[in-house]
Amino acid sequence: MPKSDHKRTSSKHKIDRRLGVNLWGRPKSPLNDREYAPGQHGQRRKKPTDYGVQLMAKQKLKGYYGNIGEKQFKKYYTAAVRKKGDTGANLIGILECRLDAILYRMKLAPTVFACRQLINHGHVLVNGSRCNIPSRMINVGEVISLKEKAKGIPAVIEATTLPERDVPEYVEVDHSKFSGSLVRIPMPDDVPYPVQMETNLVIEFYSR
Repeated sequence: MPKSDHKRTSSKHKIDRRLGVNLWGRPKSPLNDREYAPGQHGQRRKKPTDYGVQLMAKQKLKGYYGNIGEKQFKKYYTAAVRKKGDTGANLIGILECRLDAILYRMKLAPTVFACRQLINHGHVLVNGSRCNIPSRMINVGEVISLKEKAKGIPAVIEATTLPERDVPEYVEVDHSKFSGSLVRIPMPDDVPYPVQMETNLVIEFYSR
């Protein structure tokens, strides 16, 4: 495994251990056979406070979408509050409209981090134009595709056949063309999280 890939894998595993969950449902997660936090020996977990529970819920949601920075995540929360309807559902809808999240849902890369790398390296097109911004918000119906040279990347080809996750119904994709689109903005229950996301606790955290 190349050094950069190993570093990303190690970083993802560290997030899994810190949060105590197999966040992406990956078969190689250390959480499949460990139950301690990162550190030389790990520690058994103490009962967390209400604040701690809310913080953990926020870190879990942020971590799942590729460890989004706090400033950006707070902006998403603010935007979710301003929109009509349920704030938690609005927040999930915003997160699922990120370009890197949709690419992940389309199964065109094995992890959210790999999606972000594909986008950063200029391999992804939105409506035929190159886009290198992972956080770009995608509208329903916009076409996301890979550039020709990206279609031969082994990790991309492998991702399309991964058995551990399915393409959700709010996204459509043609793996023979390496392209697809967002069909509709999902509700929280539509999103195939491998672990339970407690958006109500995330909202409580920010509205303290």
